[in-house]
Amino acid sequence: MRHARRRIIRRVARLTAVGGLLLGGAMVGQAAMAGETPAGSRTTAGSAGSAARIGADLVARLGPGRTAGSWIGADGRPVVAVTDRDTAARVTAAGAEAKVVRHSTDELRSALAELRSAPRVPGTAWSVDYRTNRVVVQGDRTVPAADWSRMTRLANGIGGSVTMERTRGAFTPRLNGARPILSTGGRCSAGFNVTDGQRDFVLTAGHCGPAGSVWFADSAATRRIGSTVRSSFPGQDFSLVRYAGGRAGEGADVVAIGGGTGVRITGAGEAVVGQRVFRSGSTSGLHDGEVTGLDATVNYPEGTVTGLIRTDVCAEPGDSGGPLFSEGIALGVTSGGSGDCTTGGTTFFQPVTKALSALGVRLIVSGAADGGRQPGGAAMSSDGAGRGALAPGAAAPGSSAPVGGGSGTESLAARLTDTRNIGPGLLVIAGSLIALVATRFVRAEQDRKAFRRHYSTTWG
Repeated sequence: MRHARRRIIRRVARLTAVGGLLLGGAMVGQAAMAGETPAGSRTTAGSAGSAARIGADLVARLGPGRTAGSWIGADGRPVVAVTDRDTAARVTAAGAEAKVVRHSTDELRSALAELRSAPRVPGTAWSVDYRTNRVVVQGDRTVPAADWSRMTRLANGIGGSVTMERTRGAFTPRLNGARPILSTGGRCSAGFNVTDGQRDFVLTAGHCGPAGSVWFADSAATRRIGSTVRSSFPGQDFSLVRYAGGRAGEGADVVAIGGGTGVRITGAGEAVVGQRVFRSGSTSGLHDGEVTGLDATVNYPEGTVTGLIRTDVCAEPGDSGGPLFSEGIALGVTSGGSGDCTTGGTTFFQPVTKALSALGVRLIVSGAADGGRQPGGAAMSSDGAGRGALAPGAAAPGSSAPVGGGSGTESLAARLTDTRNIGPGLLVIAGSLIALVATRFVRAEQDRKAFRRHYSTTWG
């Protein structure tokens, strides 16, 4: 009876150890897959980037007199607006879709110039929507009827290239998100980490505070981040916050999107109309939407900002300065807009490339020499772990990465128990192997003792 129980125990131990090996192998495989960009995302990133380049190259080659911008179509192909059928044939031959329109880029730019030269009306904004071949003028609820009527007459005088529309809410800077940064002037969001080659900075919105503003990571003002050393607002909307310690620290190449996960930023680029984009902020979390216009002008109550990206991504107070990105490419930092993440709205972004050029800094890139501080890359910016977080839709923010930053002193236990790492799986495999070896050793020892007992009683 005792021998039968031992055999059952040994058999259960061996089966448990074998099951542990299979489970550990599955955990390691899952962790490895989690660190990669899904195949579909890689395809989307490549095709979207290629479509944008093809469209932009054709517009530049054919000129502003015969084209009217480009965008990404619903099928992912580049679409180029042209003013005549001969130019359309050239676009088609180059592998893009052509759409014959009435107004050229030159005409649209002329309309923008007339709008800028008119008396400023707070609460209005305009941008070029290449898909409709129009300059879209928006007025929020604060614009008086008399001012709106005057702007409508101006638009009618310009011609059919301008369309007017009212919007909900009011156009305001989103002062008050990604990872929050706080000062006496309010709360904003960190954008992207940048460097001048010697020191690191946070790139954020200019309206968040003038030069000299001191920023903290907590409301008690005990964890100092740094101070604003350069700021541009109005006109443009960007600023530099120099880290108090001189360096951005661990995780400078990752944008956090909530739940302990982040997106690795691999470069900087220009936004394209029709492109699916993502915004992260500490107030409203991660949200996605589409680029709806470029070269936007917004007349905030605090002043006018030009050259912005217009989107239908929502944002709320506190999201100012937070990052805009798509497929791992940094596109902009949150400036302002109207609406909220319950009813939706319009949000404008300062293009990253223009800010980098004006400030003489470069984004921090992962995996490059000098700690990733090379041109063309991007960096960790925000938390995104806010309320109302939205799972990305068809497009992907970028390849996943664990969120770094902070003290950089994550414990060994935390790393080993993180399901995104291979540590737990390796521990299970190691434990199972030890159990198998121990089971084999115990059986061999029991057999040896039984052999000795048998012969000692037989020959004793």
